[in-house]
Amino acid sequence: MKAIDRIYEYIKNKGVSISHFEKKVGLSNGYLGKQKRRNADIGEGVMLKILENCPDINPEWLLTGKGSMLRDETNIIYQQEFIPAVKADKLRGKPIPLVTQEAVAGFGGGDFSISEQDVKEYYVIPKFKYHKVDFMIEVYGNSMYPKYNSGDIIACTIITDSKFIQWNKPHVIATRYQGILVKRIFPGLNDETLLLKSDNKDYAPFEVPKDEITGIALVVGVIRSE
Repeated sequence: MKAIDRIYEYIKNKGVSISHFEKKVGLSNGYLGKQKRRNADIGEGVMLKILENCPDINPEWLLTGKGSMLRDETNIIYQQEFIPAVKADKLRGKPIPLVTQEAVAGFGGGDFSISEQDVKEYYVIPKFKYHKVDFMIEVYGNSMYPKYNSGDIIACTIITDSKFIQWNKPHVIATRYQGILVKRIFPGLNDETLLLKSDNKDYAPFEVPKDEITGIALVVGVIRSE
């Protein structure tokens, strides 16, 4: 099976249209259909676009066909290891900004951008070569303990389409009235809400109206100081 066939299989699994997927990952309309008709394979640049915009897809499966289609508890980076990082001036690579929670409060907006004055530091993390990471923030409080400790730094990928939310995975949720939350996301009791759960059992789960949420980002990694 070629990569183009695996991409079609992934799209079918997500339940979205081909054109919707092409728009999401930044491909021209009809590109995938043309490649499939030509029985042509997909170039590295397109593969990187897909990996950057579809954080739930397993890179090994997409590139080689080995393993499972979606990331699971054995291959999600944050489940297995804490990720080494170096300051951006020490290593070549795409720098990731570490910012305050206040600076990313509006990350769900289409005009969202991070100002230089809001950046505490830039880091390069080799493990993120095939991941789109938009920002890193520090965790405050112990609601997600033992998964995350207060002071941990989490790397986040902004989710622009609710169809790509991964249930029961840690996310950063920006809300109008409660600020930035780090919780696991589940479907709510109705289509108008989402259920948010902490890992710390001392914190009860609660529902949040979708119209209160201004942004959602998947947590794809964590840096912890010993």
